[in-house]
Amino acid sequence: MKAIVLAGGFGTRIQPLTNSIPKPMLPILNRPMMEHTIIKLRDELGITQIAVLLYFKPDIIKNHFGDGKDLGVEITYYLPDDDYGTAGAVAFAREFLDETFIIVSGDLVTNFDFKKIADFHQQKNSQLTITLTSVEDPLQFGVVIANEEHRIEKFLEKPSWGEVFSDTINTGIYMIEPEILNYIPYRENFDFAKDLFPKLMREDIPLWGFSLQGYWRDVGNPESYRDVYKDIFAKAIDLPIKGEMKVFDKGVVYMEEGVILHEKIRIKGTVILGKNVEIGEGVTLENCSIGDNTVVKKHSEILDSVLWHDVQIGSKVKLHNAVLCNDNIVKDEVKVAFGVIVAENCEINKKVTFERDVIMWPDKIIEPSAVVSTNVIWGNKYKSSIFENGVVMGRTNIELSAQMSTKLAESFGSILPVGSSVYISRDYHNSSRMLKRAFVSGMLSTGINVINLFNIPSNVMRHALHQNEKIAAGIHFRQSVYEPEITEIVFSTHEGLSIDTKLAQSIERIFFRENFRRVNYQDIGEVYEDMFVKDRYIQRLQSNFQKNQFASSELRIAVDIMHGSTADTYPQILHELGIDNITLNAYKNEKGGATNLEQSQENLQKIVQSLNLDCGIIIYPNGQKLQLVDDKGNLVYDYILLLTILELLNITTDKPLRALLPAWAPDFIKYPNIEVVREKFGNFKADNLQEYDLIADTDGHFAFSEFGLNKDAVYASIKVLELIQKSQQKISKVIKSLPEFIFQGGNIPCPSTKKGKIMRKFLEDGKDKRTSSVDGVKIWVSDEEWILMVPDQHQEYLNLYVQAEDAKSAGKIFYQYQDKIEQWISE
Repeated sequence: MKAIVLAGGFGTRIQPLTNSIPKPMLPILNRPMMEHTIIKLRDELGITQIAVLLYFKPDIIKNHFGDGKDLGVEITYYLPDDDYGTAGAVAFAREFLDETFIIVSGDLVTNFDFKKIADFHQQKNSQLTITLTSVEDPLQFGVVIANEEHRIEKFLEKPSWGEVFSDTINTGIYMIEPEILNYIPYRENFDFAKDLFPKLMREDIPLWGFSLQGYWRDVGNPESYRDVYKDIFAKAIDLPIKGEMKVFDKGVVYMEEGVILHEKIRIKGTVILGKNVEIGEGVTLENCSIGDNTVVKKHSEILDSVLWHDVQIGSKVKLHNAVLCNDNIVKDEVKVAFGVIVAENCEINKKVTFERDVIMWPDKIIEPSAVVSTNVIWGNKYKSSIFENGVVMGRTNIELSAQMSTKLAESFGSILPVGSSVYISRDYHNSSRMLKRAFVSGMLSTGINVINLFNIPSNVMRHALHQNEKIAAGIHFRQSVYEPEITEIVFSTHEGLSIDTKLAQSIERIFFRENFRRVNYQDIGEVYEDMFVKDRYIQRLQSNFQKNQFASSELRIAVDIMHGSTADTYPQILHELGIDNITLNAYKNEKGGATNLEQSQENLQKIVQSLNLDCGIIIYPNGQKLQLVDDKGNLVYDYILLLTILELLNITTDKPLRALLPAWAPDFIKYPNIEVVREKFGNFKADNLQEYDLIADTDGHFAFSEFGLNKDAVYASIKVLELIQKSQQKISKVIKSLPEFIFQGGNIPCPSTKKGKIMRKFLEDGKDKRTSSVDGVKIWVSDEEWILMVPDQHQEYLNLYVQAEDAKSAGKIFYQYQDKIEQWISE
């Protein structure tokens, strides 16, 4: 007799355990699952010739088993060139199958007696025998009815509950005679249950069913993988365990070579330790399997858990019902009370707490002291905070799902008074629409009324907020300009400003605790519509400029709207103000975004230059950022645009002005008519901002308080045109008049745990120099040259800004401090 082991499945349902290995290679007691099957075939049936059918990650299986000699068998591999289904794949081994053969799935754990199956098959003179068993939930399997003689009469693959006619199911273990292969087409997708069995029954070829009672589990999802271990430790199934057995008072340990056990440890139940495992002082191990080269440091508890190879467990860690794949690092005092599944190569930092049983996908980092309550799927970090500067962002339907959106709404709504009203708007992308609808439901459930603004730019929604005191907050959904798969949810206060850190933390606290307000049915919120927000915005913007101000002007411009939501407002504004323009990309494009940005810049530069226009304007899709092309066709860098606008204000104003800039903004120019204040950006209130005429940064964001306090590229662009008209100067001439200084930025990777140290080192380094600590640490190298270091609030790096006389000097300052920082980090 020969054997076929099916080992080609993708293991989709059991992700992320199969992210880097095929499902048959999942370890059970530190052996691949398929290895237990091969040993069983060898010992119970005496089979030594085995064919393994591969497809997904075949080399991993071949590299482990080789030719099979280490297990006392001879393995032949077959790799179909496509997915041909279960039976279609077997057809590729047709030449190998010249005698009776048994087919077993490589992702099966069972204690069925294979010898009994062979005896039944021979007794019935069967051509095809299906092994059957009874289960509580047959929905995921083929349901079978056999008569008293054990001949199968009815078969239905994966029925619904309404179709279930038996609790007897097909286990996927078949014994077959070679002539059955004639009914399987070659190089066609053909499945045993869906195709072959019905075909044989139509031709009246008997299918025999042999029922067995015992342990049988199809390891199809992460929960079933954990259940296998629960059953092993509960003695529901006995599998061969490698290593030397050592008996303790309350348990037994199986140890392979190189294991180091501290004298003072506690063992309960069954513990399996792979090669070179090291267990520290005071560790408690109970019903767990630990793979090769794993270290568990002192006073940790590993209960009912599975650790694969090369895992590092810190001190005072508590793991319960956890599965940790290869190459994971769990640092000190991590608490897993309810279970967790961690795919390979993750890092869980100190004092992280898992509030529930969650799944972490590969290559993730959990920051220190984070509280994890939802699955960590894509992206490279799960942070201890959800918000970044008042914005929640994530990959649509992955990190940012409809469920996540609803929970965010319930969290935010629970803070606002019952009966409050909020604006909710979006761009036109389907992802924004889907997440917005989920968000609306969450707000209504907390007793908050929603005023639906539909598809409008975020700057229009924020302006409407600022103008309407009756609205408590605003939320806008938009696709990221730089990564189209990411959706951003922007939260705004009743003043139209970004929510501050304190409010964000309050929302997060409710989110993680799921302490949502639930109102009774009479207080559930209602949805209203406001179709005139855009019209009010346009009217108010136009009222801020003199009638016919631009009509008599000779200004000629080109504008790229980048397929954004401003397409419904900006062209109308330009037309009604009488501004001669060429408008590009003023239509919807679901595929627009990051891929169009560079092309937009290049196209606009060519158009301005070739048509001798006064300037080119780029309005980012949600009206939040402004970029300019000067009259020579040159793209104006963001920080140069800031300096240009300041200079234009300075030479055209008839009254003293005030401007608020971030601490890192260039300061090598003095403006006689403008008082420039540099502060740490964030957490400002409207009353503070109202004191300034301009609020801006070095990234193309501008707010003119005469119109509103939120960044608004649409208004800012019209204001720039007004300043150009008033000054009677070309933009290129204004830029040329600026002093020749260099301003540049960069970042250096730095662990969060080192940021405080680097701040201290920076201050110490500047003790004999002029310094400032308004935001980060700024050190003046000379009268006009400085370097500013600002630790990033959300990412593990330091932001560096340098102002210098020329590029050579700027490079020297930057790399000098980069070397210092790298040295300080390594100390």
